[in-house]
Amino acid sequence: MLRNALIASGCVVMVATAASAQDPQSGASFRDDFKSINPAFWYISDGWNNGSHQNCTWSRNEVRIDGDNLALTLTKGKSQDRDYLCGEIQTTRRYGYGTYEARLKVANGSGLNSAFFTYVGPPAQQIHDEIDFEILGKNTSAVQLNQFVNGKGGNEKFIDIGNPADQNFNTYAFVWQPGRLRYFLNGHLVRDVTDGSKVPTSPQKILFSLWGTDTLTDWMGKFTYSRPVTLEVDWVAFTAAGDKCQFPQSIVCTLEQLGKR
Repeated sequence: MLRNALIASGCVVMVATAASAQDPQSGASFRDDFKSINPAFWYISDGWNNGSHQNCTWSRNEVRIDGDNLALTLTKGKSQDRDYLCGEIQTTRRYGYGTYEARLKVANGSGLNSAFFTYVGPPAQQIHDEIDFEILGKNTSAVQLNQFVNGKGGNEKFIDIGNPADQNFNTYAFVWQPGRLRYFLNGHLVRDVTDGSKVPTSPQKILFSLWGTDTLTDWMGKFTYSRPVTLEVDWVAFTAAGDKCQFPQSIVCTLEQLGKR
């Protein structure tokens, strides 16, 4: 993910933990089913973009609740020097070691990027640490995994999803521990990073975004637009390190049963 700008709904359930109390930058365990959007818990990006590579301007009008899901859209619309509007939402707090999970259905179309990721960086006067799931609209049957440590990336890996992610919901998760990062897709371990130099250390915000590009064609493909497109988020959860499983579908339950937390 490329970034150089700023970075509890009615159904947000949060659990206070000793770990979060010790670190004021690290939020408590929670699950949000997106029945509504609580501005105390979520910040909606509005009126800016991440740089020249992004062909749309973040707009709060492109972030809404649609039925039982969070919907982020990209549509044609003039704002500043961009011809398109797009949606991004991020937590107001940062989160540390633990398990991050979300169930998504992504947007289809060349030049598009649907992302579930964590981030902290220079806008918060912090080093750039990041953990990414990115599904490119040119091929929604694969997800790109990546992480940045102190501004250094280069850890990309594509994983086959097994179905078109724009037609079906899939669950993406990662377990972040000191010196170790495990990525899961639909409950299956798909990458295990054990080189501590490639594992972030700084608490980060949780973000969802849908954006397009006219310049990163080698990576994302040539941008084409025919109609508004949407990234849907069914739910998101964070379980702090050491906390018990919060709900049956969580990978935390599976790992507890296997004794692999």
